[in-house]
Amino acid sequence: MSAPVNVLVIGAGPHTRLNHLPALAAAQDAGLAGTVTGVDLPHAATPIDHGTPGRPRRMPVVPVPPFPVSRRSLPGAVRHVLEDLVERQRIGAVVVATEPSVHLPYALWAIRHGLPVLLDKPLTVHPGASTDPAAAQAVADDFETLLDAYRDALHRDGRMVVSVLAQRRWHPAFRRVRELIAEVAEATNCPVTSVQSSHGDGQWRLPHELVDLGYHGYTSGYGKAAHSGYHHFDTVPWWLAAGERPGKEIDEIEVHAACTRPGDFLSQLTVADHARLLPGFADRNPYTEQQLHRLTAGFGEVDVHLNVAYRGRGRVLALGSHNLAHTSFSQRAALDPVPGSLYKGNGRIGQESHIVQQGPFQALHLHVLQTLHGDGDGVDPRAAGGADHIALHVFRNDRLALGWERHRVLGFHDLVQGDGADAVLPTQQSARTCAVTEFLSYLAGRLPRTEMASDLADHRRPARLMSAAYLSMARRAAGDGQPCAPVALDFRPAPVLAEPAGRALATLGAVR
Repeated sequence: MSAPVNVLVIGAGPHTRLNHLPALAAAQDAGLAGTVTGVDLPHAATPIDHGTPGRPRRMPVVPVPPFPVSRRSLPGAVRHVLEDLVERQRIGAVVVATEPSVHLPYALWAIRHGLPVLLDKPLTVHPGASTDPAAAQAVADDFETLLDAYRDALHRDGRMVVSVLAQRRWHPAFRRVRELIAEVAEATNCPVTSVQSSHGDGQWRLPHELVDLGYHGYTSGYGKAAHSGYHHFDTVPWWLAAGERPGKEIDEIEVHAACTRPGDFLSQLTVADHARLLPGFADRNPYTEQQLHRLTAGFGEVDVHLNVAYRGRGRVLALGSHNLAHTSFSQRAALDPVPGSLYKGNGRIGQESHIVQQGPFQALHLHVLQTLHGDGDGVDPRAAGGADHIALHVFRNDRLALGWERHRVLGFHDLVQGDGADAVLPTQQSARTCAVTEFLSYLAGRLPRTEMASDLADHRRPARLMSAAYLSMARRAAGDGQPCAPVALDFRPAPVLAEPAGRALATLGAVR
């Protein structure tokens, strides 16, 4: 076993504080991670207290200068700060958790320096992706750039790894769905034939906040598809791959997207409606309805619905509908966002469902239906409406002589993987912790590469699905809202990046 690896976290915003730092603190307690150092823009470069109960920790955050998001490589001033930290702190791994429009230059810098990377989702995005076809296409092109850099880094050092933190790949319920699909495909030779997926954030962003609050907003010309849509763009192809059989591989997608933008939301729920529903709103809102429509022109998508045909050899093998919404049931009733953004909290409630059909043989219904955060009002947190509700319904054709059960329901306790301190709960937070732990366990020599769940090379399909969704939105926007032809993209997976010949998988220490 190697020494704990020292970690550099690039980006220390609300997402990192909520998701990455608890997992990294647990990894420090387990001896997988050594020091953890952050970098962020100067206004956010203050130390962050974090840790596990009884073991408080503080992460120093070093300032780096801002740079235009159009850059594909880091400016010299930023590189100087990072390279100085790598040397002084003996950094052995990098977590890229910035705003996704600058993922590409930071990830490329780390990969080209031979530093293992845990890359947040989405892989990349570009300003104006939902209105500019070139920016939409760049999402797919960026994947190829990252993959080429990764291939070169692996050639130099077979221990190199880039893992993508798309946490549903570690979530026990999503893994169980994949296992059930593979089981029926093996028995019947039938792939997945349709998927209906939906996700609602329960986010209620008030009219003036559409303009004034940029974090996880729409001001940069992209929105829901980049915020949390990548989870669906990743999960659905990952499930479809489990059902692919020889001669029934998917090689192309056809995508048609329709979306709403802030101007549409302001027509659904007007400024006058907000003033009537929320006492005090009129005194807080500095904009007229006309000003809001003018100021939000060119903003990104609020909600987006996709219709997708997954083709193989010219035939449709599966149909998909992917419905991604910020506008959905919320528990918000306060005028003031706390603690200053709408990333989490403020009544935001997630609701998610997936219906997978596998020909006449199997239907899987996965539902995550929440109405509150945490325990409250005597509601069982694992019952429908509770903070941890999850249920997987499995329907199978039991009239075939295959020993199948017609219907069973797997609840929270049925979906827990493992037991005791090593148990993985069917929650997003537990899945994120698994992603961080797996990455560091590989670096410590405790896990082989073959057992890693989310290698960068396996993300060509989600990157292309995201790119196609934005291409469809952008072409519609460029055509003044007129219907346009669906977007077709090659959907073959990337080649597996094999270990360089003659190189055994070794361990990584804190010093590189």
